[in-house]
Amino acid sequence: AAPARSQDAPSVRLWSDYLNVHLHPKSVYVIRQYLHDGDCGCLEAFGQGESLLQDPACVEELEDRLHFYVEECDYLQGFQVLCDLHNGFSGVGAKVTELLHDEYSRKGILTWGLTPVLSAVGVNSNGWIFSPQDPQNSFYRLMNTALGIAHLSRHSSLFCPLSLSGSLGIK
Repeated sequence: AAPARSQDAPSVRLWSDYLNVHLHPKSVYVIRQYLHDGDCGCLEAFGQGESLLQDPACVEELEDRLHFYVEECDYLQGFQVLCDLHNGFSGVGAKVTELLHDEYSRKGILTWGLTPVLSAVGVNSNGWIFSPQDPQNSFYRLMNTALGIAHLSRHSSLFCPLSLSGSLGIK
């Protein structure tokens, strides 16, 4: 469905187009190859996300956007990073926190590792409703979460995993 504020559906291209607030253009970085019509498909593995920030042009663009906001601060106390753990964005978050840790070593980095609740289809032995997952997807989710937790906590002042599921979304 198109966002309520827009009657022109073709102008909607990004998740941020659905927001009711206007984001500064420097606060959104679009990963072109992982758009819905991109050439790489979905960002599903930790290594895919990590390799995005191996590209010097991508790192330079990210640093320029970061410096734009840091220069506006009178007294920078630290950073908050919200990062999906279950997919390739865990690799992106790991490299971003590493970059922040290297460049701003005296500033705090509070990282929130986020995982979704599994979609509801059946009932397990505990009475919780979960969908049976494809073993390959479960493996990717487990590996992404484990690698994400290990890397994000290494470069963060405080790492806090968050999930509405008791198992960080891992089955």
